[in-house]
Amino acid sequence: MSSVAHSLRSGARARWWEFAIWLLLLALPLLLPQHSLLISEITIIAMFAMSLDLVLGYSGIVSLGHAAFFGAGAYAAALFAKHINPDPLLGLAVATALTAVLGLLCSPGILRGSDLTRLMVTLGIALILQELANKMDHITGGADGLQGVIMGPVLGRFEFDLMGQTAAWYALAITLFVFLLLRRLVHSPFGFSLKAIRDNRLRAQAIGIPVHARLVAVYTLAAAIAGLAGGMQAQTTGFASLDVFGFDRSADVLLMLVIGGTGWLWGGLIGAVVFKTLHSLVSALTPQYWTFWIGLFLVLLMLVGREKLLRPWTWGQRS
Repeated sequence: MSSVAHSLRSGARARWWEFAIWLLLLALPLLLPQHSLLISEITIIAMFAMSLDLVLGYSGIVSLGHAAFFGAGAYAAALFAKHINPDPLLGLAVATALTAVLGLLCSPGILRGSDLTRLMVTLGIALILQELANKMDHITGGADGLQGVIMGPVLGRFEFDLMGQTAAWYALAITLFVFLLLRRLVHSPFGFSLKAIRDNRLRAQAIGIPVHARLVAVYTLAAAIAGLAGGMQAQTTGFASLDVFGFDRSADVLLMLVIGGTGWLWGGLIGAVVFKTLHSLVSALTPQYWTFWIGLFLVLLMLVGREKLLRPWTWGQRS
């Protein structure tokens, strides 16, 4: 038992290069103030990717509609700020709680059947929520989106500025907190049981792991984190529109995990940075054909191998 505990503790221990990367990330809004809005966007989408990695990389649950929870969190935070209280942290708590409940309610249907069934069910849930948001235009603004969302200062002191520096630090701080929380989780007995379920569900059940309860718990947690990311998106942009539920958002976050790797918390962060940076650079150079170059990069990534193409990012031991 002591060797197992030692293994869990050593796996959860942060490495020097991780401290260096997070210090650099936290300094970016100060070093690159003109790119603060992009930094905020990448950070939020990285948290969204980490939430999908929990269910896909660690638990083996495929999903094409994870944007359902991102969108629900965005609308929840925006509506709460507009009609009840503009406090950002309180709004994030509400968005996280509501999407956790939504994930819990959706989990029984999603965890049944084959992978193809799950793909269709998750995609269907996202489409249903998108259509509901469109039809309830008296609440959500419909196709025009929910506008006029004004956020209060963070911790009562830091106003959201036009340059986006406050938004960037706000997103980075929340993402760092979630990253540390998930790092502890995936290196706990709960996290190891998820990996056992992912590798062989029948064997995990045979050794006494409550498979269904574990999957419901992780799906609920992943939904809550996706809602947290969506809530931050609405708060930092002051806007929520129907595209937060879009299929392309779910597809993009899957591509980020393809780039960065699944079953590794850094995979979502690296994938988000690479994908959004490529998107920003290539679309600025060739606005009409940027998808071609992104597609070419993905083909090369699969043919050459992630470890060879992104070798500098993969020197560290996976968490």
